[in-house]
Amino acid sequence: MPRYTVHVRGEWLAVPCQDAQLTVGWLGREAVRRYIKNKPDNGGFASVDDARFLVRRCKGLGLLDNEDPLDVALEDNEFVEVVIEGDAMSPDFIPSQPEGVYLYSKYREPEKYIALDGDSLTTEDLVSLGEGHYKIKLTPTAEKRVQKSREVIDRIVEEKTVVYGITTGFGKFARTVIPVSKLEELQFNLVRSHSSGVGKPLIPERCRMLLALRINVLAKGYSGISLETLKQVIEVFNASCLPYVPEKGTVGASGDLAPLSHLALGLIGEGKMWSPKSGWADAKYVLAAHGLKPIVLKPKEGLALINGTQMITSLGCEAVERASAIARQADIVAALTLEVLKGTTKAFDTDIHAVRPHRGQVEVAFRFRSLLDSDHHPSEIAESHRFCDRVQDAYTLRCCPQVHGVVNDTIAFVKNIITTEINSATDNPMVFASRGETISGGNFHGEYPAKALDYLAIGVHELAAISERRIERLCNPSLSELPAFLVAEGGLNSGFMIAHCTAAALVSENKALCHPSSVDSLSTSAATEDHVSMGGWAARKALRVIEHVEQVLAIELLAACQGIEFLRPLKTTTPLEKVYDLVRSVVRFGK
Repeated sequence: MPRYTVHVRGEWLAVPCQDAQLTVGWLGREAVRRYIKNKPDNGGFASVDDARFLVRRCKGLGLLDNEDPLDVALEDNEFVEVVIEGDAMSPDFIPSQPEGVYLYSKYREPEKYIALDGDSLTTEDLVSLGEGHYKIKLTPTAEKRVQKSREVIDRIVEEKTVVYGITTGFGKFARTVIPVSKLEELQFNLVRSHSSGVGKPLIPERCRMLLALRINVLAKGYSGISLETLKQVIEVFNASCLPYVPEKGTVGASGDLAPLSHLALGLIGEGKMWSPKSGWADAKYVLAAHGLKPIVLKPKEGLALINGTQMITSLGCEAVERASAIARQADIVAALTLEVLKGTTKAFDTDIHAVRPHRGQVEVAFRFRSLLDSDHHPSEIAESHRFCDRVQDAYTLRCCPQVHGVVNDTIAFVKNIITTEINSATDNPMVFASRGETISGGNFHGEYPAKALDYLAIGVHELAAISERRIERLCNPSLSELPAFLVAEGGLNSGFMIAHCTAAALVSENKALCHPSSVDSLSTSAATEDHVSMGGWAARKALRVIEHVEQVLAIELLAACQGIEFLRPLKTTTPLEKVYDLVRSVVRFGK
């Protein structure tokens, strides 16, 4: 018998259908009838006939025709949305979907796998997992380590040994011994009580990253999770069933307890969960729709799922990768601006940078030489002012290798820390199978990634700070020898006047966001956890700073391409002309 999961006004209803020839309209009315039946006031309806509604798929948001037969319009166990007229702000209102769902409706189940062993995951791999390019499997070595680690936990339970988090309470209740008969209940209660985050849920890509990273840490074999449970977690990931994880609530020690608890809550079939097939729905329905069962936690397994720095670090991976990309792009954009402002290439001479050989500085200078006027890539613009009387350029042009260079070195430093962190065991207690014992420690403390991501924000921000000053030079006719605000008919058209204001506003915001969150600490858990990292905010604001940097550099790129129009018919170098052509393929010249 076909069954459909229907969303009506924030509630999910399982609606069986004995006759597949029944229509979409019947399904909508039956769902509304069941919704009304459960409401003391009939949900505000006098009868089902009073309800006017639209029905659409949760996957892809396709609007359904009420007269279509169900066996033609829908697949068995599909998720649909009933939107009551008058409830919706617009025809596009879909309460079951996260922001930007149009991107996720294009999700295609990956065919390739990444084998995780807990030791060799890269930041690039984790971002790819977040983007849904791969499924996950364990290496045979990882499976053996997990099994041996679990044997230690089983022995502790069997011998009724008192061990923190396994046979005791947590935090302030660490000295409270729990009866063996309630050890599983202890783990469920832990997950439920710690699911106390607030704020918007992580977008699917970030939730995938978080889940994938937790799997990688569990694969190291120091957490005490059973292989059976870990494989269930991997099945959930591979089906792209993603729990509702609020972005706020972690203080970064003892690990990222709140967000990871929300992650675990979905795995045990409670709370909300999202998949490309269902949109947001009750976790038990989403799991069932993918042929999965909620995880039944064994002793220690709740703690194994929620104790670690994976929220900070997974967001940190995205931050590092986006920072690396925008740092490379910043060099290209700045080189184009230098051409438009008729700057000199002399400041990028190899001998200058050889005597101050910071790696980032040397690399940036090399990139500038590769892009700007040379025997290999001559520039007509450079040739037009070769014999001008200017000796040197402003710092925002001349000092790009020094300023951009230290940003590159900062990113490399942070990437090294984040790469170590994503392949580290961050549980407490740690299970050492080789010694047959558990040891309590502090690997859950997020100070390493927190400090590193604060540093990343400070470093990458400088790309926007110097870019904004170059935008000013492009827009200011007294500095650029170009029309004011890069427009021919000034006054009639304001050109890039307010685009520059936007860049200035973003740079100013970044100055506040660059204040390090990790300099703060508040004692929690009745002073048991008396020093914390505040790494969750460090990660989230680093991403916001990087987003602002991307936006400021985009403004500079548009301004530089606008400026070069006033130098035509002269051409710049071949690489920079290709950059110009790429921009003009999506943005036309503003006259």
